[in-house]
Amino acid sequence: MIGRLTGTVDAIGESHCIIDVGGVGYEVQASARTLRAIIHGERVSLTIDTHVREDAIRLFGFASEHERTWFRTLQGVQGVGAKVALACLGILSPQELSNAIALGDWTSIERTPGVGKKLAQRIASELKDKAPTLAAGIGPAGEAASGSGAAAGAVGLPTDADATVAAEAISALTNLGYQPVQAGQAVAAAMATRGEDADVATLIRDGLKSLAN
Repeated sequence: MIGRLTGTVDAIGESHCIIDVGGVGYEVQASARTLRAIIHGERVSLTIDTHVREDAIRLFGFASEHERTWFRTLQGVQGVGAKVALACLGILSPQELSNAIALGDWTSIERTPGVGKKLAQRIASELKDKAPTLAAGIGPAGEAASGSGAAAGAVGLPTDADATVAAEAISALTNLGYQPVQAGQAVAAAMATRGEDADVATLIRDGLKSLAN
C-alpha cells in the first residue's frame, strides 16, 4: 500500500495530478483545494490513501494526514463516497469542516457539489460527536492525524496551523472538565467570531465564556 508520494508534479488535471517519482508517473486524485496549491514542475509530498479494487487501484492525495483522516471519516456516512468526500474537502478545509459540524452548520456543507440538504444534515448530525476529536488532529483509532503538516508546508501546500490552535484550546477546555463535544462547539463558535488568526488563549477565554452561559 502506498502511504506517501514525494516527487515532481508532471501534470495537473481537473480532478487529478500526475506525480513523477523516479521516472514513474503516479495518477493521484485530489481535492480542488490541493490541486490549486501545487505547481507544475515543482516537487511535492502528498499523503496517500490507496483504494484497491478488482479492476483498478486508485490513489487519493492530501496535503496532510489530518485531511486524509477527514476523507476516511466522511465516507463512513451513508451516501458519501470517495468522490463526494473529496469534493467536500475541496470546498472546506479540515478545520472549517470541523467547525461547521460542531456548530451544526449544515448549510456550509451543502455548498459541496453533489451534496443536497438531506445529505448535508446527515453529515453534520452523524459526525457531531467525532468533530471535536478530529478537530484536535486525532484519528478514529486515536492516532495523531496531523503529523504530515510540516512536510506539506515545506513544499508549498496549505497546512492546518489553525487546527493546531483549535486542538490546544479544545484540549484545555476538556482538561477543565467539559465534554469534548461541548468544548468543540465552544471553540468553533469562538473561531467563527474571532477568525482564523485567533490565538489559543483567546479561544480558551471565549470558549469559557460561552460554556458559562
